[in-house]
Amino acid sequence: QVQLVESGGGLVQAGGSLTLSCAASGSIFGRNVMYWYRQAPGKQRELVAHITSGGNTNYADSVKGRFTISRDNAKNMVFLRMNSLKPEDTAVYYCNVGRLGFSRTDFPSWGQGTQVTVSS
Repeated sequence: QVQLVESGGGLVQAGGSLTLSCAASGSIFGRNVMYWYRQAPGKQRELVAHITSGGNTNYADSVKGRFTISRDNAKNMVFLRMNSLKPEDTAVYYCNVGRLGFSRTDFPSWGQGTQVTVSS
């Protein structure tokens, strides 16, 4: 079982910034890619970014140039720095840990997530 604890969300005005944090623990051996997803009300959970243990990153087109994913391998933590936030970034943000190529349905469990609300 994987335990995931996300934090750092909040209410911010458009154009502002937030940094999310996530700590992973439990059965994470062999899962070397850390992911951030988000889910807006009435929408499907979507991939925001992922980062491999070697530091290779990938971003959704909607956040490229504004969001930066990073990780601390020693602490099994992943971070998401979000700049130039827009109202459409409003969502609950979730992290997870898996392998390269995982899709949303490949993760057996999720944490509580952290709410990000961007006001216009």
